[in-house]
Amino acid sequence: MRKAFISPTKYVQGENELLNLGYFVKTFGEKALLIANHDDVNRVREKLEKTAEKFGVEFIETNFHGEASRVEASRLQELAKKESCDCIIGLGGGKAIDTAKVVAEGKNLIIVPTIVATDAPTSHSAVLYTEAGEFDDYAYFMQSPSVVLIDTTIIAQAPTRFLVSGMGDALSTYFEARATSRAFANVNAGLPCGAREGVCPPAKSTNTALALAKLCYETLLEDGYKAKEASDLNVVTPALENIIEANILLSGLGFESGGLAAIHAIHDGLTILHDAHGATHGEKVAFGVICQLILENAPSKELYEVLDFSLSIGLPVCLEDIGVKSITDEQLTEVAEKSCIPEESIHSMPFTVDVEQVKAAIMAADALGRNYKLRKQAK
Repeated sequence: MRKAFISPTKYVQGENELLNLGYFVKTFGEKALLIANHDDVNRVREKLEKTAEKFGVEFIETNFHGEASRVEASRLQELAKKESCDCIIGLGGGKAIDTAKVVAEGKNLIIVPTIVATDAPTSHSAVLYTEAGEFDDYAYFMQSPSVVLIDTTIIAQAPTRFLVSGMGDALSTYFEARATSRAFANVNAGLPCGAREGVCPPAKSTNTALALAKLCYETLLEDGYKAKEASDLNVVTPALENIIEANILLSGLGFESGGLAAIHAIHDGLTILHDAHGATHGEKVAFGVICQLILENAPSKELYEVLDFSLSIGLPVCLEDIGVKSITDEQLTEVAEKSCIPEESIHSMPFTVDVEQVKAAIMAADALGRNYKLRKQAK
């Protein structure tokens, strides 16, 4: 059996860690292309200026247009060549980070998230969109980022919704890795650039990835609520540090090397609902967790543990929580059909899943979550 595990070369996390960014740039050279929007740069400009002066490096600002598109990536690649940049930095949210991955093509790449809303920063993949913001394709690179640098002081200053959304994304990690492991399904860790064309054979998950995914879940249960409280106060505490690590490192390694299953497939199905467009990725994923547990007929204790955790930090437990107050059978069928297309991760479940099963799971999860929340509110 061929197994695979992938991770960043270096992960560094701490208060005011951005002040050390120049040190990591210096390991590649003296000039870095900084892919970030103006707002994110202005939020951290003082730290950028201090680290540039301390380590003798230069940041080339890019006026990032805000969309992770092929056109934007091509423009920035030309700029990097013109300026003779030694490395690429992606600073900000998901689209700036994904654009940096495409520009760097897996080499000399530093990722600096300013929010922890998803587990994408550590991965060797990126999501591409059209100039109009519509989904285009996934891109895979030969390696994960060279450095992932997390300034927890910056994260603590971000809106708490981003942290909670990241916990929603991280909540799926163990359950999908567990399902993938039971199914002996393939994982993204075995997918270098070009693997879709058969350049590289598929790979299964490792025990290491499953262990990290389990630790991710345990950390959420232990420190999730405490971290949310710290984020509300914009302060860094040990609990917040642990959840930042869980949202980015444990979940990032867990999903990519442990595998995705029904949860993210159902998330993808839910994206066709217009009313759900206001919900974040992690919020839709959190509801997908309940759907997968229904599909698996998971033990009641586990299901209620997830519901209690989600309610404690404000994650969705029913369709209304993601903005969907009503849904027709036709809409539900469309969601389930999109969740079950051949290339979706739902086929990594340890049993065959069809459209009718997904429809039933969504309806049951919605009713269960809605009623459980009402009972909790009535107490």
